[in-house]
Amino acid sequence: MLTELSKLSEKKIGREPRVCQSTDPGQAELRQRIQELGDWFHNIDLHGVQTAPGHFLGDFPRIKWKHLADVIPQDLTGATVLDIGCNGGFYCLQMKQRGAERVLGIDVDDRYLNQARFAAKQLGLEIEFEKRSVYEVASLPGQFDYVIFMGVFYHLRYPLYALDSIVKKVGKQLVFQTMVRGSETARAYADNYHFWNKEIFRDPDFPQMYFIENRYADDPTNWWIPNVSACEAMLRSSGLHIEAHPEVETWVCSPRHVQRDGRFILDMELDGTL
Repeated sequence: MLTELSKLSEKKIGREPRVCQSTDPGQAELRQRIQELGDWFHNIDLHGVQTAPGHFLGDFPRIKWKHLADVIPQDLTGATVLDIGCNGGFYCLQMKQRGAERVLGIDVDDRYLNQARFAAKQLGLEIEFEKRSVYEVASLPGQFDYVIFMGVFYHLRYPLYALDSIVKKVGKQLVFQTMVRGSETARAYADNYHFWNKEIFRDPDFPQMYFIENRYADDPTNWWIPNVSACEAMLRSSGLHIEAHPEVETWVCSPRHVQRDGRFILDMELDGTL
């Protein structure tokens, strides 16, 4: 009765009625644990609590995932997945929720790995996480049906070396995403150009990467940022066939010509036979 009188009183003086917020001790504890794990780059919904609700990119990386949701099979029963640079584990969670038999996420940052393990545990999902560099991927035994390589490429000093290593692990599909700057138009170019043809390099659509000597976006790990033509050219150069381009920064590829005469391109390059 008192509550109803209070609401009527507030309406009379032009205020909206107060709504009492129920406090869930479980959610409060969950929020505290999330904060204790440090700043999150992946916004993950853990039982109604978001890990990075104020992300500067919005609901990230779900805004990327929505472009991939219909490109990747809904049913991944029996599939194996490798997520390179897994961060807080968002993509690992999505793939496991689609029924993947084995999901392995790797990263070099202990904070992200701890966050990913926590998120998987909270959601009751069995996912493996290892501290491992992208340059060590080739040492993993066997191949994976799906390899996720998102948000890492532009953080590498040796990006093409990493990509050539990764193709060794791709059984069915590689999901590739990188920051893109410069031209977002990809065009077909000739297979060869005369030595004195300098004009082609003034074409903004021509494949090119921008080298960041110091920082970009206050991040000293942003090294090489390609334009769209460079992304597609490098994917093809590594022997990958582009199957889908669901959004400007993301490609889905299959390993079409990753070997020559039974040998991987990277191995031939390193021993001088490419």
